[in-house]
Amino acid sequence: MQTHLAPEFQGTPDGLEAEAILRKCVHCGFCTATCPTYQTLGDELDGPRGRIYLIKQVMEGTAPTRATQLHLDRCLTCLNCETTCPSGVQYGRLIDIGRKVVDAKVQRPLGERLQRWALKEGLSSPLFAPAMKLGQAVRSLLPEGIRAKVPAKSEHGTWPAQEHPRKVLLLAGCVQPAMLPNINYATARVLDAVGIQTVVIDQAVCCGAVKFHLNDQEGGKDQMRANIDAWWPAVQAGEVEAIVSNASGCGVMIKDYGHALRLDAQYADKAARISALARDLAQLLPDLLPELVDKLAGKAQLPPAAMAYHPPCTLQHGQKLKGVVEANLSKLGFTLKTARTEAHLCCGSAGTYSVLQADISQQLRQRKLGALGEAFTDDSPPAAILSANIGCISHLQAGTSIPVRHWVEVLDEALAR
Repeated sequence: MQTHLAPEFQGTPDGLEAEAILRKCVHCGFCTATCPTYQTLGDELDGPRGRIYLIKQVMEGTAPTRATQLHLDRCLTCLNCETTCPSGVQYGRLIDIGRKVVDAKVQRPLGERLQRWALKEGLSSPLFAPAMKLGQAVRSLLPEGIRAKVPAKSEHGTWPAQEHPRKVLLLAGCVQPAMLPNINYATARVLDAVGIQTVVIDQAVCCGAVKFHLNDQEGGKDQMRANIDAWWPAVQAGEVEAIVSNASGCGVMIKDYGHALRLDAQYADKAARISALARDLAQLLPDLLPELVDKLAGKAQLPPAAMAYHPPCTLQHGQKLKGVVEANLSKLGFTLKTARTEAHLCCGSAGTYSVLQADISQQLRQRKLGALGEAFTDDSPPAAILSANIGCISHLQAGTSIPVRHWVEVLDEALAR
């Protein structure tokens, strides 16, 4: 794709990166076939190719409009298009640039600005946990729409006390400890069972994804720097072998620290090191498989009923870890089924998307739940739906009575039998 950048973008970091990405696009349209919003809305401008054209026009000097902003807002950033693209177009990075440029030129309505501010500041705030605790206490009295966002209070058991020579850092997350704390506890117990100690640094904050993708890119980078500072002593001393995330949305962000901070002279090298150490919890499974098989031997029978599995977009498209969870849990004796034809499609969660684009999000959720249900042809529903990202888990749970859980929780329970 030929480009002629406007003078204001020529020679700038954003301009140079956008131009390189745009020139890789060959207009083939393969991306539209796997784009959830294009399939839902049927508008070329609500697909990757259309959005690429919109961003190209803006970078070449065309004044963006409120409609331009809306089409970019409707993108889930699921990166399914990147998996499909034969030319290697880095669409995710391009849309981050496009949103930044458009938002600088098109002012949002006041209500929209306030909503986005509340999300980016509230979700990563220390006040989120007490607010969630209060919401859980009065959950039955909440309006249905809000109640769906507040999971019932759950137990999490104990954190393992044994120390091990092998250690990993775990990003606790900003909302996960308050909403679904058992995910972190189960992670620590599973790793403890195979001789790995899970370390959480209290000074670590949100991974930065919420603010970054709500176009507070500098705020997101500040959170990245705070995490690097929190983790750096343990990393520099060689005390940990990996930085683990059990929320794939956080994991894909940490793996991108090196790129996000590449122009920061003080943090560029450190950020690259952090990204190199980042691992999704699923990435540990293949190496831990022999020990886990041994630990499960002689335990009570694994859950006999088949479970559905939804691979988050941030895992299969963002981190390119398609099939890792399914393959390894199957080797451990679990029976998992994915959607037959639409396992690659987004469930509609996409961070804050389920709040900001609720109608599209709910349509995609029902489509996902329907596709998962079709994998079970014997008329018996799955015993549970498993996933690997808290956003997907909480979003899907709001649309079904079937328990939706993180895969590590099921493995933790099997080990405890």
